Amino acid sequence: MLGLHPCYVKEDYVHQLNQLHGQLITYLDSIVAIGEIGLDLYWDKTFRAAQEQALREQIQWALHYNLPIAIHVRDAFDPLFEVLSDYQHTTLRGVFHCFTGTKKQAEYILRTHPSFYFGIGGVLTYKNSGLAEVVKTLPIDRIVLETDAPYLPPTPHRGKRNEPSYLIHIADALSNALAMPVMEVKKVTSENARHLFNLKVQHL
Repeated sequence: MLGLHPCYVKEDYVHQLNQLHGQLITYLDSIVAIGEIGLDLYWDKTFRAAQEQALREQIQWALHYNLPIAIHVRDAFDPLFEVLSDYQHTTLRGVFHCFTGTKKQAEYILRTHPSFYFGIGGVLTYKNSGLAEVVKTLPIDRIVLETDAPYLPPTPHRGKRNEPSYLIHIADALSNALAMPVMEVKKVTSENARHLFNLKVQHL
């Protein structure tokens, strides 16, 4: 993926976007998505307007090059939904990366942006996160698994550096939440990822 993360949108964001767009054109055949992009108002609200402009610019890239987007959103669901409302009737698609929203927010996404997926990571394994109750309301064909490595390691590896091999713990947690065999979870979520990112199956 290639994109300007909202936490790195600063005074020079236009220059950064120009640089990234050049890289996008150069390596287009190797890029599967535009991301992480989005809004983050947790750390700093100073560049909120710039974050929105950067998000819209990169959404245009995604539409132009027919690529999905990976959305990062923290403390900013309402303003994000406001931006995305302008693209409801377009071909925009993607994934809400590391989704930890509420049932109400998930329902809104399913209703207004049905081509988007939910990225479920290590937070699902945290006892008091409440995410297990939310995922029960999600269609399995709209879920992909992710690690957010090196962050958000799943139980039993909390406090350690996250890594892709820990994905199995997330699959197990989703299996338990949905009362679905873990092999079915692996099969469906892998197929979802292949479909979303247009990944080719590689046989060893």
